[in-house]
Amino acid sequence: MTQLVLSIALGVALTAVVTLGILLVVTSRRLSDVRRRLERAQRATPRVRRRRRGLAPFAIRKTWKTAEMLRTRGVGAVVRNSIEDLAGWASVERPDLARLAADGHVVVVFSDIEGSTERNEALGDRDWVALLQRHERLVRRSVDEHRGHVVKNQGDGFMLAFADPTGALRCCVDVQRELAARPERWQNIKVRMGIHMGESVRRGDDLFGLNVAMAARIAGHADGGEILISDVVRDAIEPTDGVRVASAEVVEFKGFSGTYEVFPVAIAG
Repeated sequence: MTQLVLSIALGVALTAVVTLGILLVVTSRRLSDVRRRLERAQRATPRVRRRRRGLAPFAIRKTWKTAEMLRTRGVGAVVRNSIEDLAGWASVERPDLARLAADGHVVVVFSDIEGSTERNEALGDRDWVALLQRHERLVRRSVDEHRGHVVKNQGDGFMLAFADPTGALRCCVDVQRELAARPERWQNIKVRMGIHMGESVRRGDDLFGLNVAMAARIAGHADGGEILISDVVRDAIEPTDGVRVASAEVVEFKGFSGTYEVFPVAIAG
């Protein structure tokens, strides 16, 4: 009798273990199936990219980059003359600029402070960096007013882009007028600027090409306080009060064959 009871108990226990094992297997398969469905649904759902709003994300990113440059490369890397560097790694950070250059045509402006290294030594790093921050705010304000875009800035140098050559010129004129009107506030800095317009290649988020390099060469040829424009810009701009395009200067540019005409812009006070 006792053996019979034990046999029945063992049979019940074995049945329970088998049943539990079957339930575990079924549950595991169902969970795997649900996981696969979720993964397929996630792959099929397009990702929505959130657009950056305002200047705060840009400012945070730029501050981090500047701090990293200061840490790894020193102040000299941040405040150096940078037209050539900007021309070499001009990354378009804003999606509206990518749309602006979608047809391949864009107005490119380069600018930097003449004699920046000497001015940095005269002022000291702290006052020089403070001056650069004020200069950056001035340039960005004028760019916004004339519907342009800051493509890159490094230290004292800027690369800007515009859809309209007249807007690009007026932006530069506003900056030069402010610097000339209050030289004490600006420590008598002189900014050189160059404007060129033409087809530029856009691949992904990069804007580059010979016309970008040409704009950099034109800016590099300018004197402090001067705006130089190419012949295509001169032919495309609209009349602007207090602004006159002077006679052509014939110049040669490093890396370009032949000669080119550039035109100084005279600004009334």
